[in-house]
Amino acid sequence: MEIASKYNPEEVEGKWYQYWLDNGLFKSKPDGREPYTIVIPPPNVTGVLHMGHMLNNTIQDILVRHARMHGKNACWVPGTDHASIATEAKVVNKLAQEGIKKTDLTRDEFLKHAWAWKEEHGGIILKQLRKLGASCDWDRTAFTMDETRSKSVIKVFVDLYNKGLIYRGVRMVNWDPKAKTALSDEEVVYKEEHSKLYYLRYKIEGETGYAVVATTRPETIMGDTAMCINPNDPKNTHLKGKKVIVPLVNRVIPVIEDEYVDIEFGTGCLKVTPAHDVNDYMLGEKYNLPSIDIFNDDGTISKAGGLYVGMDRFDVREQIEKDLSAAGLLEKVEDYDNKVGFSERTNIPIEPKLSMQWFLKMEHLAKIALDPVMNDDIKFYPAKFQNIYRHWMENIKDWCISRQLWWGHRIPAYFLPKGGYVVAETAEEALAMAKKRTGNEQLAVVDLRQDEDVLDTWFSSWLWPISLFNGITEPNNEEINYYYPTNDLVTAPDIIFFWVARMIMAGYEYRGKMPFHNVYFTGIVRDKLGRKMSKSLGNSPDSLKLIEQYGADGVRMGLMMAAPAGNDIPFDESLCEQGRNFNNKIWNAFRLVKGWVVDENAVQPEASATAVKWFKMQLDKTADEVEDSFGKYRLSEAITAIYKLFWDEFSSWYLEIIKPGFQQPIDKTTYMATLGFFDYLLRMLHPFMPFITEELWQALEQRKTGESIMMAQMPKAEATDAAFLDAFEISKEIVSNVRTIRLQKNIPNKEQLTLQVLGPHDAQFNAVIMKMCSLSEIQTTNEKSAGSTSFLVRTTEYSVPLGSLIDKAAEIAKLEEELKYQEGFLASVMKKLDNQSFVCRAPAKVIEMERKKQADAENKINSIKESIAALK
Repeated sequence: MEIASKYNPEEVEGKWYQYWLDNGLFKSKPDGREPYTIVIPPPNVTGVLHMGHMLNNTIQDILVRHARMHGKNACWVPGTDHASIATEAKVVNKLAQEGIKKTDLTRDEFLKHAWAWKEEHGGIILKQLRKLGASCDWDRTAFTMDETRSKSVIKVFVDLYNKGLIYRGVRMVNWDPKAKTALSDEEVVYKEEHSKLYYLRYKIEGETGYAVVATTRPETIMGDTAMCINPNDPKNTHLKGKKVIVPLVNRVIPVIEDEYVDIEFGTGCLKVTPAHDVNDYMLGEKYNLPSIDIFNDDGTISKAGGLYVGMDRFDVREQIEKDLSAAGLLEKVEDYDNKVGFSERTNIPIEPKLSMQWFLKMEHLAKIALDPVMNDDIKFYPAKFQNIYRHWMENIKDWCISRQLWWGHRIPAYFLPKGGYVVAETAEEALAMAKKRTGNEQLAVVDLRQDEDVLDTWFSSWLWPISLFNGITEPNNEEINYYYPTNDLVTAPDIIFFWVARMIMAGYEYRGKMPFHNVYFTGIVRDKLGRKMSKSLGNSPDSLKLIEQYGADGVRMGLMMAAPAGNDIPFDESLCEQGRNFNNKIWNAFRLVKGWVVDENAVQPEASATAVKWFKMQLDKTADEVEDSFGKYRLSEAITAIYKLFWDEFSSWYLEIIKPGFQQPIDKTTYMATLGFFDYLLRMLHPFMPFITEELWQALEQRKTGESIMMAQMPKAEATDAAFLDAFEISKEIVSNVRTIRLQKNIPNKEQLTLQVLGPHDAQFNAVIMKMCSLSEIQTTNEKSAGSTSFLVRTTEYSVPLGSLIDKAAEIAKLEEELKYQEGFLASVMKKLDNQSFVCRAPAKVIEMERKKQADAENKINSIKESIAALK
């Protein structure tokens, strides 16, 4: 196979991805091997590939490819999430552009448009993942609203309802006026806002005075049904038992007393609006106050508000300030910073609202899901997320699972003609239940009205690890028994509550065991300034353009070098450039080796034999480190170790040692060993850089059709000799020092030098040192030659006689400068060691370190003095 002069990712990547698909190398079916399973966190069907997806799916692909190469039956299941709120918003916008309003359509008509949109746009992100090299079993691609997943969701709803865990009732919920739906607490993001605090005057009935209330939301006064004071507040004692008049509205409301009121906030008087504040709602329940819902679903004022009907809530806030001021009912306005809840999906302020919704009781589910994480049955990487998980679980609230949308799983509750409802998996089952309950055999399906609401999107994705293998509707099928529990979940920490915790609940509720063994939390990808990447900031690079520019392997490599588990990733395109440069380094090293001519009869040089022995050990040592890092989910450390092994040890040292002379052949023994090392290195690199490694592995030797590096087994590391490796490091230091002398003295490589050794020295590496330093000989001597330059490696002195090769006067000046520095350094060390107070109080290790510095400095000083004397 001819190797191109330059690595071109564009030519390589498409070719090998298609090869993998054509040969079914991503596919998995249950067999006798140990399974390794990952389920993809399903991206929204509305989504396109962004940096977060790139990171998350690169990590998953690395884990899956690594498992395959360890003989496991790796199964990575892809799919997408129907994303109720986001998708419905996209479809509504598309229809609006065509002049169609959602309100003008029936539910079925709207859903036809939604499914058409999904078919057109829904697979984009999964196609884009192929560009990244994702080795998913695409035949298994699932969608949270496909038939199998939908049946699973409905079955679970009915089951939980029958267990008494799902109930329906009017509760205070988080309302999104843009999406016009309720949200769960987890879908609300609190942001610091620069607001205003309005001090409003409530006239005391039958008196001339006023009670003043401080509020951030004057637009809600139309819903006020009481004023509340703290019974222990001396400044408001005069209001006990009184009534006050709501400004502008002129409604007379009672003054109630409760210790809930913060005496220090504002004036200590609280307006109570039970329909539009969670805490006011609780006060309303406690004191049996009426509740007036003044908002329409879109955040405009309803007829019940009486004033400003049809105006948007924020427009009302501006107008009411003017009207209150004009009426003399506004005491003052102050700047005020407070936290405001925003819809996580539409990014507009939510509205607390009393609404009839469906809820799931969480106490039992939280209980069964807490211990497995705290006991490390399910391991979190990094472990710091355990405490966040525990805190949420111990303070959990019931989950509002209904959404006022059309796109999603419709709630399987059917209302009866004369009141009440039944819950069933199908309309036919519901009819049978209805007939039984009412005793009316004449009832037909058309007489039943199914609930209009759909389920929260997360109510389908919490079943994902089970429903992907049809474990809800067929709980004992072959696939669920083989692939479940899955092995690893890779996800972002911001959905630990939305998704991770709930999957653990569902796993124990429906399978009696964990859904996955390990959870790897990725960090957040940030820009150079530390800002989270987002469309609105315009700081998120186009993922596909990055792949175009740097190649998929370059981008994967760049991301992983900077991505320790759970820590944020400071992304810079220079990382991708580093990845691309590494690709070129690998490519050029391969071309160098494949370009050598082999002499079948040549004897292996001693330097090459030593290098082969050393590099095999270095490979095995690094392979052990890499496997250890994989075991701890430290993938960034794993790729860094392989990077250094290839760049430093293999390219800079091993290849340099064994490289034949100009236009000279290489011996077959060394050459075959080198090809073997290349094979080993490519296998280690493959999970991280799948495309270039496949291209070069195929070029290493003739392969059969269908063979692939991704199915090649990872070599097993053999035991290494630490003493041998350490001794080789000493030889590398010697080589580096001799090369430094050449550089400093401008001595060309063709000028062979002599190396003198004054002290203990391991001669087994002499052949390597001689070749790498271009030496004529290595002498053991008790006295170095005149006019030589010396250096220390550990405790042994080495000297290079330079004779006529250097300018003596310049060399003496340089040595005297170095001597002056070393004597100054020694004096600073001795000052510490001569200080009895320091010696008595410092730890033994510190004293030992200072004595070592003293000995090293004294040795260097003696060596420099000898060099100066020899030159004179």
